Amino acid sequence: MTTLLNNEAAASALGISPVTLKIWRCKGKGPRFIKLGESKQAGVAYDPVEIDAWKAARTFASTSAATVSHPGDA
Repeated sequence: MTTLLNNEAAASALGISPVTLKIWRCKGKGPRFIKLGESKQAGVAYDPVEIDAWKAARTFASTSAATVSHPGDA
């Protein structure tokens, strides 16, 4: 069974602040997440596999390759 990460642990795994991860989530950026309820206040969790996949999709050999692959992506 996979242990899910809360916002703080996921942010730490990405090397960013929890606030940045929340902003990304609101803007539809960053790794896919799991909504833990129906209400607006319901928490979220992240599967470590999704975080690893998101990071792998943003791994490049040169800066020009990164610009072409993900223009404007934060």
